[in-house]
Amino acid sequence: MAGHSKWANIKRRKGKADLVKGKMFSRLVKELISAVRQGGPDPKSNSKLRVVIQKAKIANLPNDNIERNIKKATSAGQADFTEMTYELYGYGGVGIIAEVMTDNKNRISSDMRIATNKKGGTVATPGSVLFNFDQKGVIQVPKNQAVEDDLFLVVTEAGAEDFDVTDECFVIITPPDLLFQVKEKLDQLSIPCELAELQMLPKLYIECDEEAQKMNMDLIEYLEALDDVDTVYHNMKME
Repeated sequence: MAGHSKWANIKRRKGKADLVKGKMFSRLVKELISAVRQGGPDPKSNSKLRVVIQKAKIANLPNDNIERNIKKATSAGQADFTEMTYELYGYGGVGIIAEVMTDNKNRISSDMRIATNKKGGTVATPGSVLFNFDQKGVIQVPKNQAVEDDLFLVVTEAGAEDFDVTDECFVIITPPDLLFQVKEKLDQLSIPCELAELQMLPKLYIECDEEAQKMNMDLIEYLEALDDVDTVYHNMKME
């Protein structure tokens, strides 16, 4: 497992933890509704719904919320949501990925045009940005909640493929299909996680001058504020 730091550049997050959690929970609710609309409310016969419920439990979405939104999704007036990924180029060739779930494709298409008109950047050809990212499971454990060597052994045996240490936390990287397995092992050992989710990790980072960094961050923050945008990733190297 490599010791180099990925965490500082993994994903641009809004400052307050409750805002981040709010976006994540909103995305999960939309995924629950979409899964039910497509395959019905019974997770035994709806494999997509089973996966979303699993993701919701990893993220600590309350069971009451899960059950309520599954029931909500069966109502006749409930709109369906479409999952989309927008790829953009920012300043200095930086790649940006915006993960979207929307009940109005025309609205989000218009929002993206407005974003690039106001903040710069261009919408890229599908695949031209994504090829430089890998989807991985990312788990974050506070440093005061585990002993590094012990945690390293536990997560490695459970299937983790990378382990990193920052000033405040241990970061565990897993293959996407083993995220739940590693998180479950930590739960069994009562090791609390601040975060456990799938993320898009850059394969390489782009260095920009100070002006380009500022303009890219203005664009990223604008995208993050859009209602239909759940998560924004980029490969800009940050100091």
